[in-house]
Amino acid sequence: MSIGDTAIIERAGLDDLIEVLRARGFRVIGPRLRDGAIVLDDLESGQELPVGWGIESSPGRYRVFRRADEAVFAHSAGPGSWKQFLHPPRRKVWQTGPDLSLQTPDEPREPLALLGVRGCDLAAIAVLCRVLDGAEGQGPASAAARRGLFVIAVNCTEPGGVCFCASMGTGPAAGAGYDLALTERIDESGHRFLVEVGSAAGEAILSALVTRSAPPAELADARAAVTAAADRMGRAMPDVDVRAVIAESRESPRWDEIASRCLTCANCTMVCPTCFCTSTEDLTDLTGDHAERWERWASCFELDFSYLHGGSVRRSGAARYRQWLSHKLSTWYDQFGTSGCVGCGRCIAWCPASIDLTVEVARFAADVGNPP
Repeated sequence: MSIGDTAIIERAGLDDLIEVLRARGFRVIGPRLRDGAIVLDDLESGQELPVGWGIESSPGRYRVFRRADEAVFAHSAGPGSWKQFLHPPRRKVWQTGPDLSLQTPDEPREPLALLGVRGCDLAAIAVLCRVLDGAEGQGPASAAARRGLFVIAVNCTEPGGVCFCASMGTGPAAGAGYDLALTERIDESGHRFLVEVGSAAGEAILSALVTRSAPPAELADARAAVTAAADRMGRAMPDVDVRAVIAESRESPRWDEIASRCLTCANCTMVCPTCFCTSTEDLTDLTGDHAERWERWASCFELDFSYLHGGSVRRSGAARYRQWLSHKLSTWYDQFGTSGCVGCGRCIAWCPASIDLTVEVARFAADVGNPP
């Protein structure tokens, strides 16, 4: 097989894929059911996958439920994203002792294999890597983790209630950047996965599995299921020039109305797969002989995020929400050439105030005379 080719693996072949990756030295990360949510964590075998579990999501609501089948990937985005493995929530930058020599953390020895990456999250990984690998001061450990990625994408056939990747152009089919892409199918013919090869590394891994050829009918069925998912999105970003609408709405009174509901809790930035802001903390022991510098995630919703010369620039919730939404949907283009939103819907599901950015953008568009 070669790049662009397709094949079929049976359900047991997915378990074999995890075993092959682990045997070749990869740390395999994938979805697991834990504490009432489908989270991303280390996988030692296919038995740990969330078999037969689905998700119901809406603004401010997320619930798992038992499905009538044994589908593995029939669930939408959970609270965690792949960002936590590529851009850790907290990491040591350096430490020093009495001799004042700087010591940096060792690079991770195990390359990462990410299993079950949706189209939206695949786009988010590309955005995040573009942002971080082009920034000064990024630690070698984080960069090494991103460089050694092996990505197994999943084409989405069952979008969730807050998903809007189709309107952002990031799904439901996985775009470029995967090594292997899976499309799960369950019917009277059995439980199987159509596998598409995206790289030479993917070809090498697939060659170690038991496969069969993909008949035209099965290939057409899988692609039709992905295409149909685009019409079943729970949400859609308004079909307007979002970048221009947000820029024109800078002085809109609607920011204050949103702020009257927003708790500035920063949930949206924590679950967002592309938010990348950090802060640094310097720690010393009581003797003064040992010091460490740590980097941690930060949020533009924090009052001290804009602290400058003795005070915070964005003191109101309206100003902080405007900063987040304006950067994510408008000024991100100026910095990085793309939108900072990939349509995963996490910020909608995990907002305790049920604020839906697709609804808010539609309202801004109507206010400036450009309704969707």
